[in-house]
Amino acid sequence: MTTPPGDLVAKPTALELVDGPVTDASLRRYLDGLAGVDAVGLEQRAADLGTRSIKTTSKAWALDRIIELIDLTTLEGADTPGKVRSLVAKAITPDAGDPSTPRVAAVCVYGDMVPYAVEALGAAHTQPGAGPDAGGINVAAVATAFPSGRASLAVKLADTADAVDAGADEIDMVIDRGAFLSGRYGQVFDEIVAVKEACRRSDGSSAHLKVILETGELNTYDNVKRASWLAILAGGDFIKTSTGKVAPAATLPVTLLMLEVVRDWHRLTGEQIGVKPAGGIRSSKDAIKYLVTVAETVGEEWLQPHLFRFGASSLLNDVLLQRQKLTTGHYSGPDYVTID
Repeated sequence: MTTPPGDLVAKPTALELVDGPVTDASLRRYLDGLAGVDAVGLEQRAADLGTRSIKTTSKAWALDRIIELIDLTTLEGADTPGKVRSLVAKAITPDAGDPSTPRVAAVCVYGDMVPYAVEALGAAHTQPGAGPDAGGINVAAVATAFPSGRASLAVKLADTADAVDAGADEIDMVIDRGAFLSGRYGQVFDEIVAVKEACRRSDGSSAHLKVILETGELNTYDNVKRASWLAILAGGDFIKTSTGKVAPAATLPVTLLMLEVVRDWHRLTGEQIGVKPAGGIRSSKDAIKYLVTVAETVGEEWLQPHLFRFGASSLLNDVLLQRQKLTTGHYSGPDYVTID
């Protein structure tokens, strides 16, 4: 590997890291050669981070930052254009009684709901290709036969392209867990690469790709570590814990492990990859534990929308109630926030 001008270290490619052509065999050698996860140590560190307390002044900052990092989500078979419009209205104005309340990072919907989300956002929608920190609200779409991932590659690519063409700024794809658990790493790698290409728009910009590992089906921390590395090697912009349809969904130890992979990748290449825990994070108290874990593992720099997200539907309401408590000194009832 040569060193380019200015003493910048060239980013190693997947081809260089696996030491040859990217195949099932070369990926297996690389991924199976990763150091095993110390489960006891991982869970103890996550538990320790989860006990950290923050001061009241820091809590106000943390609550606002949580809102700014939320992908406000509805992924139900009963979703309608009206429900999506209501979700978007809440994304734009989370608390009608407090205009200082920040907006969420994105709304996350099924692909066929993307046009309604884009239309409802109007001027609040991030301009295509502007990136997730451009000040607007993004539209994220789940794709690739979410949540199972059980479809042909052609169907998965069409699913992705349709959502991007409809205006999605981000694609949340699911990996084929069956292929991964069978050791067909090359197939998973190739699918992520192909979906990444399908995220490209005609103007040359690209929707951001979040790769959902569905960690609740991967069974072991070692598998979560391998799947995280595989998704990053294949070009994922984010690694995401879960669809929210499988238990367990996001957990602090799993998210910590994924953050450690992202940290190690950054040290190796200089590239920053995002992390998105999704499913089961419902309280501001729990969300603050994740903020602390991010700050202590990869640094506070990651606490911005293009590097960390919460996939959530009910979390926002609890954060708004906690925020009102800091302002008024007493807890408001649940009727002080809109029903999701």
